[in-house]
Amino acid sequence: MEIGIDSFAVTLPDLKTGRAVTGTERMERLLDEVEVADRAGLDVFGIGEHHRAEFLDSAPAIILAAAAARTSRIRLTSAVTVLSAADPVRVFQEFATLDLIAKGRAEIVVGRGSFGEAYPLFGFAAEDYDALFVEKLDLLLSLRDRTHVTWRGRFRPALTGQGVYPRPHQSRLPVWIGVGGTPASFARAGTLGLPLMVAIIGGSFQRFRPLVDLYREAGRQAGHDPETLKVGVHAVGFVADTDRDAQEAFFPGWAQLFGKIGAERGWPSTDMREQFEAMCGPYGAYLIGSPETVAAKALAASEALGGISRLTFQMSSAMQEPDAMRRSITLLGTEVIPRVKAQRA
Repeated sequence: MEIGIDSFAVTLPDLKTGRAVTGTERMERLLDEVEVADRAGLDVFGIGEHHRAEFLDSAPAIILAAAAARTSRIRLTSAVTVLSAADPVRVFQEFATLDLIAKGRAEIVVGRGSFGEAYPLFGFAAEDYDALFVEKLDLLLSLRDRTHVTWRGRFRPALTGQGVYPRPHQSRLPVWIGVGGTPASFARAGTLGLPLMVAIIGGSFQRFRPLVDLYREAGRQAGHDPETLKVGVHAVGFVADTDRDAQEAFFPGWAQLFGKIGAERGWPSTDMREQFEAMCGPYGAYLIGSPETVAAKALAASEALGGISRLTFQMSSAMQEPDAMRRSITLLGTEVIPRVKAQRA
């Protein structure tokens, strides 16, 4: 199981002082986090894509390129690229260029996005949400396989054999499909034989087992080798020396961010602390706690889903405490990963 981090470059005011770090400060901290992850032995670092004031990740390929120049071994990926609102040609060029800088460490996770800001921003209609993704994924995969593509679609001007450059360092740029809870998305990924990245930010891991089974069955029916049907999980997580330390470091930023998003989306009002502690418990989907607790929950998540190949932690909500963030990343690499690998061996 590969283990890593996904960051949304969250920038929130400090609840104690009310001061918000500048974008420049936050970006420097983020690149420092990637360096720490590289040194600590993590397998992958992902940067999301949002177009909102509280996130600085609207141009993930640029952040990843800066990270590539400061690291040597960790794989670098989007998490996720909102492909429906992007030009697949430009996405391919950006990540092929990243792959050259990173000497073969770049990947792409593509999806439709859980926030809707990208669609009006780039001139797309929300009602075309699914059709945009299907068409643009088809083009992206064609570009991955061939330098000169002849292609025609509804949402983008046709290609008539033009060359698309540069080509990546890797012979085939890895493309994952990022999904939430839509059965059709799981089935699509399986039919295409693409690796799957499942965002599980609430409930339990077990709840997603029927959807993961659907993905694997769709892949089997399409004739794909089961070994190529990799399942990854993106989950909320944070590591500290004790369970209580981890929860206390993570909760303030989590409550601030999730409270804001929940109010926007009309989620039912609940006791935030009670909800948080339930999700940190043995049956919740948050991997927040000591190295022993987090390793055990990672293994339980893999068992619940029939085996996973990658697990990435979304820990940006704790960004107000840079020392705690660095400590968490270090513990993830030096304490959690060895425990998980030893148990799986």
